[in-house]
Amino acid sequence: MDMRNRELEFVVGDKVFLKVSPMKGVMRFGRKGKLSPRFIGSYEIVWRIGKVAYKLKLPSEMAMVHSVCHISMLRLYKTDPSHVLTHEEIEFNEWLSYKEEPIQILDRQVRRLRTKNVASLKVLWQTQNTEEETWEAEEDMNKIYPHLFSITDDMVVGNPCEDHIIPLGSY
Repeated sequence: MDMRNRELEFVVGDKVFLKVSPMKGVMRFGRKGKLSPRFIGSYEIVWRIGKVAYKLKLPSEMAMVHSVCHISMLRLYKTDPSHVLTHEEIEFNEWLSYKEEPIQILDRQVRRLRTKNVASLKVLWQTQNTEEETWEAEEDMNKIYPHLFSITDDMVVGNPCEDHIIPLGSY
């Protein structure tokens, strides 16, 4: 008998939660990182396909998501209205995620390591319902979002934010 595996079986008509895979740097359902939900739902099982797959009845907003799921992606839903997360106001792609867009660069700092200096930017992000500020590597941001670094006539020539050099270990 294998103590790590458990016999898991659902019947047609059961309500289940659908597992959402975490991805680094992606905001899901209004939360980012550890606080993002791991399961969404509840969804009804329409029929069983083999021993380990089930077809779910998904809402029309989730038409781009494949409705047949492996048993490992499902958790039994125990009736409680506080468990349900609404998803009507959220637009997401087939991976159940969406992309954040940077609005502007708020600050810049340079951290001095032993052999090099690492520039970081404080970026204001626009998500579907919220704004969020994070520190990102300047090199990566310049590659992905070069439009944030273009100089226009109304900008002051030079860096409006002074560079803050922070020795390693003092932050």
